[in-house]
Amino acid sequence: MKVLLKLLLVSLILSSCSLFVDEYQRDQRKVIKYLLEDLPLPEDASIVKVPTVLLGTGDAISGRITLISQYSPAENLIFYSNSTPQTGWTLVSSKVGKEITMVYTKNGRFATIVITQRNSFRGLVEGSWASDLVISVVHPDSIANPQPFSDLDYPINPVPETIID
Repeated sequence: MKVLLKLLLVSLILSSCSLFVDEYQRDQRKVIKYLLEDLPLPEDASIVKVPTVLLGTGDAISGRITLISQYSPAENLIFYSNSTPQTGWTLVSSKVGKEITMVYTKNGRFATIVITQRNSFRGLVEGSWASDLVISVVHPDSIANPQPFSDLDYPINPVPETIID
């Protein structure tokens, strides 16, 4: 009876953790949809809490969104290639290799999407590969001073001292 009670308690604790994670995902998607409504995100992607940060509102949004998608890097490449032009973003640069990098622009903003393969035991067993996505968005007005250190007295190319024996 004690063992059964312990198992029930452990399963209750574990299931409550998933409720908190699901609530976080729903809330974050609402926030991202509000702040960055015109940049599509894969429906299956889950938001990684710690490195994700967004600042500003509307067109003046800047920040980074980190996602995990169960789709492969190739599938995410196709998703972004098909869905971003429909929302007004224009591809200005791309690199496809082990790491996929796409740079989009819209209304003076830039969005860089970096997709890498996520290696996992599950993917190895199933023969499928998930993806890590990092989306960085920059608005041109988000940097007030592009050279904040120009007033510092620091040599650009310090000359090493000559040692004489």
